[in-house]
Amino acid sequence: MVRKKRNRLSQMLERFSRKATEATGTSTAFIIALLVIIVWIITGPLFHFSDTWQLVINTGTTIITFLMVFLIQRSQNKDALAIHLKLNEIVAALEGASNRLIDVEDLTEAEIRILHTHYQRLVEMAKKDLKLTQSHSVEEAEVRHNIKHRKHKHPKT
Repeated sequence: MVRKKRNRLSQMLERFSRKATEATGTSTAFIIALLVIIVWIITGPLFHFSDTWQLVINTGTTIITFLMVFLIQRSQNKDALAIHLKLNEIVAALEGASNRLIDVEDLTEAEIRILHTHYQRLVEMAKKDLKLTQSHSVEEAEVRHNIKHRKHKHPKT
């Protein structure tokens, strides 16, 4: 029973989050926010630029910013997960693609640096070739690179 309530609440929050994120990312939302600021500025002389007048805008913008941070982060988390899944599918489906890159986002920062260094080698080899798009993995690139250079009687690099 508790689990069903959590699922419903989670679904409601997801729908609200999606709608709020979509609504706040529009030109209309920007214009409304701009109008609020303009009205606030115009009312300054009316309220003698009091501390309360300043507190109203500061409090309002702080609350909105605080809530928007969570909405934006939730939206980005979902988008990032969807992108990772799509990229994982592409890597898994492509012949010659390195499967070590599936779920690469779950590696530690040190492991990602090691892979980055590994792929920098691929870039360096590709810079020496005429066609930059011929290789897939570092290992395959090394083999192709060496074969091409042997055929053209270049010294091995």
